Amino acid sequence: MRFARFREVRGGEMLGELSSFEGVPVGIRFVALTAGAQHFCGIREDDHGIECWGRNYLALVPKGSSGFLAIAASDFITCGVREDDLIIDCWGSQGPLPSDYSPPLQLCGPGLCTAGACGENKFAFNASILNVPDLTSLCVRRDLKICSPCGFNCSKGFFPSSACTENADRVCTACSLCQNSSCWDVCGLMSTSETQQERRRRIQMLAIVIGSSISGLVLLLLAWCLLPCKTTVRKEIQRKKQCTSCIGKPEVEVDTTADAQPTLSSVPCIGTAQVFRLSDLKDATNGFKEFNELGRGKYGFVYKAILSDGQQVAVKRANAATIIHINNREFESELEVLCKIRHFNIVNLLGYCEEMGERLLVYEYMPHGTLYDHLHGELSPLNWSLRLKISYQAARGLEYLHKDCMPPIVHCNIKSSNILLDSEWGARIADFGLLSTCNKDRSGDLVSDVYSFGIVLLEILSGRKAHDKDYTPSSIVDWALPLIRQGKAAAIIDRGVALPRIVEPLLKLAEISEVALKEDPNQRPTMPDLVMLLEPLVKSGLTF
Repeated sequence: MRFARFREVRGGEMLGELSSFEGVPVGIRFVALTAGAQHFCGIREDDHGIECWGRNYLALVPKGSSGFLAIAASDFITCGVREDDLIIDCWGSQGPLPSDYSPPLQLCGPGLCTAGACGENKFAFNASILNVPDLTSLCVRRDLKICSPCGFNCSKGFFPSSACTENADRVCTACSLCQNSSCWDVCGLMSTSETQQERRRRIQMLAIVIGSSISGLVLLLLAWCLLPCKTTVRKEIQRKKQCTSCIGKPEVEVDTTADAQPTLSSVPCIGTAQVFRLSDLKDATNGFKEFNELGRGKYGFVYKAILSDGQQVAVKRANAATIIHINNREFESELEVLCKIRHFNIVNLLGYCEEMGERLLVYEYMPHGTLYDHLHGELSPLNWSLRLKISYQAARGLEYLHKDCMPPIVHCNIKSSNILLDSEWGARIADFGLLSTCNKDRSGDLVSDVYSFGIVLLEILSGRKAHDKDYTPSSIVDWALPLIRQGKAAAIIDRGVALPRIVEPLLKLAEISEVALKEDPNQRPTMPDLVMLLEPLVKSGLTF
């Protein structure tokens, strides 16, 4: 959109003549504009952020929002509807707004309900992101939808992990999760085109630097430990602390004075996890308000958050019982493990915060919710191809935890509500590792994960809940296993979804679930075994 002259006549008075304004943006494209007595504001096309300019206009645009759907202005005040929660934010040139201020009447929602496809560079607004129970659409009929413009660019330090589709906006992922050449250029990482000679040269230089640093550090530590220990009690205690630090983890003295500032934990996972400030996470979650809540569990509450750069994340906040039960050393020990976990079928940890007695974990945000919500809630029921794909990818995530993590990580709570779906409808395992209590017999616990995963397979195949009092028997295992073992697996297939022309892959899925649910744990397969069994089903190419 190119600016030449933009004016609005209100009651005979000319408003918004561009030639008299200051700070006009150059080279920025907008999807919406509004004007007041001496200012303009627009929604940028790239990230849906707000750009304001004009004479004496302070542009106090609210921070911590991913973007805006609509804007409107009066003479000195501008308001916008936020994308993430449809809450109206207002700002202006006269400082804080009065509590009884009424926003412009033009703002009424994310857009008009229309029939048909949204078209290029637009996606259908999904009302489920508002976290209102049973709300999936703001339109009165199922055939209507609200089309919103797609975003285009990601902030610095993030790469576009998925394009804008008909049902979801583009998603930006932290460069720390970049694992292939598709994001190397954006994130400034090494590409495969670099020569082997250059790689060797870099490794040699790195080895020299590391070797020199280690040698210097060893000499410094030896000198420190060999210092003569003093005779007084106080100096003797200090000497013990110093010598202990040469052997293991340094002890940190806690300042108990009232004016002491909170210190961040020194968890050794720099480069893979970011250390967040508590104040930033409070802003990103609107003060941990209930309308930002995504769910709750044994650990605490999970909130949707919008960081200052526009990135959407999920923040897990420990409750009081968790903080009391787990001490700092245990928390840091498990956090160190979580920092190292990186897999496409895992909800990866992005960062953490340990201030003012709070313990918060920041994870990737999964826009399509949980598998449970799609199988048993109000979200789309998922076709068979997608269900098989989710079964396989969830198995891959568990295989990674069981096989590739050292020591193996036992999930202990595998269920459909802990399998989340990303922007590409890929399955991600969530809520693992931290605060696991079933690790006394690791080999036995790995098998228990297999059994729980077998129940999830039955849910995927039948559409029934694991336990449902409306049915007899209420247990999905007690109902489905006898039918499968009698050769009547077809009777448990979900009739709410159109069957494919070839149903053999679904019958095979029933057989796999039966093997995972063997009463004798020694007869159950491992997760790598289940991955091998499920892979051919995904590649079968179901036709309808």
